[in-house]
Amino acid sequence: MRSLDPTGNDDGGGHALRAASRLHAFNRYEIKYLLPVTAVPALRRVLAGRMEPDSHSAGSGGYGVWSLYYDTRDLRFYWEKIEGLRFRRKLRIRHYGDRSTIDDDTAVYVEIKQRVNRVTQKRRLALPYRLARELCDGRAKVAQDPFLDEVLELLCGLDLRPIATTGYQREAFVGRGADAGLRVTLDHRVRGRDRDFHLGADAENRLIVPARLAVVEFKANERVPYWLTDLAAELNLSVVRMSKYCQSVEAFGRAPRSVFHVPDEATATRIEV
Repeated sequence: MRSLDPTGNDDGGGHALRAASRLHAFNRYEIKYLLPVTAVPALRRVLAGRMEPDSHSAGSGGYGVWSLYYDTRDLRFYWEKIEGLRFRRKLRIRHYGDRSTIDDDTAVYVEIKQRVNRVTQKRRLALPYRLARELCDGRAKVAQDPFLDEVLELLCGLDLRPIATTGYQREAFVGRGADAGLRVTLDHRVRGRDRDFHLGADAENRLIVPARLAVVEFKANERVPYWLTDLAAELNLSVVRMSKYCQSVEAFGRAPRSVFHVPDEATATRIEV
């Protein structure tokens, strides 16, 4: 089964399920907020008037985003985020869409996400899920590619292993005209688990962010337009440093609750997905 990148970038059109796709890389600024779900309709109306729905979420209520994060035994990547290091990174396998359809041939992304000062950088390649697991879990060289060599070096050099998954339903809007390069995402029902790490596993997940909250992100190549920052002020949005990965680590007791942990009066709720 072939999968497209909901950021609007096709994985190559002729993506061969036997090999890696071309490298996709980009830099951008990201600002994250928490918004009560009761305020989401008002935000959605404004965004729909100024932006275009992502082609994968138009008229469908969004799409699933599922990620498996790798880290060291002592959670090096987690602590780099909590401590706010100017250079930090993390490794993950990500799938867009219905996780119940994932099989060995499903295209997923092997991704290094890193932060350099205030800029977020992402580099990723699409692989069939079978090869992604052989690379990240089996530490096997699955293709001749410099990026995959870097991933393998990270895995072996730091002895990385799967730590946590996250999943959520995403609505996305993309800028038009003068706002080209702008992207706004609204993530609902943010959940995760700390075991059964196959992305397609029929496993129980726990809400790791209260169901009453949506995670909103503004993503821009250069700057966020004034109309959007004004809108954030009107909605009384406050910038947060929460990380879905860190939230999952803390929700399952792998690390103490940090000062960035989202208040969790609802995080004990269990849901079947």
